[in-house]
Amino acid sequence: MITDLKINAENKKLYYEKGWWTDKTLNDRWNQSVAAYPDQEYVCDNLGVHYTYAEVDEKAARLAAWLKSVGVENGDIVTFQCPPWSEFCVIYVACLKVGAVIHPLPVTFNGTDLIYSMNLVGTKAFICPTFYHKTNFEDQVLSIVDEVPTLDRKAIAVHDKLEKTHGTITLKQIMSDFEPLAEAPASKSDEVVLILSTSGTTGFPKAVLITHNALIYSEESFTQHFGLTHDDVMFMPAPLNHATGFNHGLITPMLSGARVVLMQEFKASPAIDFLNSQGVTWSMGATPFIYDYLTTAESEGKSFGSLRLFICGGAPVPGSMSKWADKHGITLCECYGSTESCPHLAVPPSKTLEWDGRFSGIPCGEGIEVKVVDSLGNEVPRGKQGEEISRGPHMFAGYLNNPEATARDLKDDGWFYSGDLCTMDEEGRIKINGRKKEIIIRGGENISANEIDNNLTDCPGVGSHATIGYPDERMGERICTFLVPTSDPAPTVESIAEYLSSIGIAKRLRPEYVEYIDEIPLTESGKVKRNLLADELNRRLKERGVL
Repeated sequence: MITDLKINAENKKLYYEKGWWTDKTLNDRWNQSVAAYPDQEYVCDNLGVHYTYAEVDEKAARLAAWLKSVGVENGDIVTFQCPPWSEFCVIYVACLKVGAVIHPLPVTFNGTDLIYSMNLVGTKAFICPTFYHKTNFEDQVLSIVDEVPTLDRKAIAVHDKLEKTHGTITLKQIMSDFEPLAEAPASKSDEVVLILSTSGTTGFPKAVLITHNALIYSEESFTQHFGLTHDDVMFMPAPLNHATGFNHGLITPMLSGARVVLMQEFKASPAIDFLNSQGVTWSMGATPFIYDYLTTAESEGKSFGSLRLFICGGAPVPGSMSKWADKHGITLCECYGSTESCPHLAVPPSKTLEWDGRFSGIPCGEGIEVKVVDSLGNEVPRGKQGEEISRGPHMFAGYLNNPEATARDLKDDGWFYSGDLCTMDEEGRIKINGRKKEIIIRGGENISANEIDNNLTDCPGVGSHATIGYPDERMGERICTFLVPTSDPAPTVESIAEYLSSIGIAKRLRPEYVEYIDEIPLTESGKVKRNLLADELNRRLKERGVL
């Protein structure tokens, strides 16, 4: 049981008094939706799997019985890797039914990533596919299970959707061998229900603790802000282990008994056809998704039947893109937040064209507070730039086993310091201007520039080096490393990728562009002047006619 939560007592009292928090757990809310809409479809995917609320409930109860049989109790952590398949819902609901903490990890995590992440949280059970996208997940977890002391080999299950298992118990076996778990979990609404992994400036994943109350409030506020109803259909083609995919893609529809449509691998043209065939009314993702939708629709003469709303996070949304989407009948709304402070700012749908990309949003819940402060934490005058901080019933409750980071980012009075620079106008509208943290936002995913740099320390031919974001119309940013070459020929993107692959570095953490430089600019204390590298990159791109 996770007990070391950082929740301000006065704030907690207020949230209960206001009704923003209740004694209802996410499992209680799931049961309410099942009771109200048993025969309605909850989830489907482009692989042909369709589950009603009742079907997910029954399958999840059987999986919960297996979890119970391998020793999972209330408050224990269940880790899993799963693509955007309908079965993801069965796994997370099974966790709710046994009172376990949901801990989804990216399918891009390799063995090294798994060892770190599962030891950080103390994983009690693990579930994954046998095979997906060139990776044998069963072999991967079995090869590292002995390095995770809390995980017994008997507590590993696989879904042999694409390839047969060679010994590990399968979800299919569990569905046939176990009767549905009937007993109710002992979970409470103030307890942790979800752990999402994030990567900060150090590059090491942090385990973000989210309670039942925080998650329910966040998604109900989100639903109200965007005017979503039981009749809306959500399309989520992005990974489900992030806040966007899990919180908004799965939990938002579930709370109102609505429907979600998943796509295993996003490709714009078939995605448009699929979402049209499913009557999708809203979707959410980073800028590359909507960019690809719009360019594909125009190049192939496609239209959007029922899609009326696209919520875009991860990067600023220019007014020109909102106008472009509007021509196709889509309201494009920017939202802003983080895993810790899950989208707490958003542009109201009615204001998208009027605000024309000039603002990132306003607080999207009655209990959410936002301030702009200076380096001492003092609020700055309206219109002056400072750091964006937020507080409210949606807030995370700290980082598991990382008291230093918790103390730094989440203050005792409940304010979360984002590390992002912004301004607030007289009407309370926020504009995010940039980041204090050295993070590259690639397609909505936060990638640590420091982590990239650390991985390149011993790379042949790479001398002094520093990584920044390379501007990209589709992805927002890509990974660009400036380096002083120490070999002839100089290192290339390809040779660096080969080296990083040999030491087990995931593809998502490899430079996509290399720029050569005579000397990395440093401060007197030895810190990289990344702003000067950004200026140099802009100069070079202009010379090449790229900008």
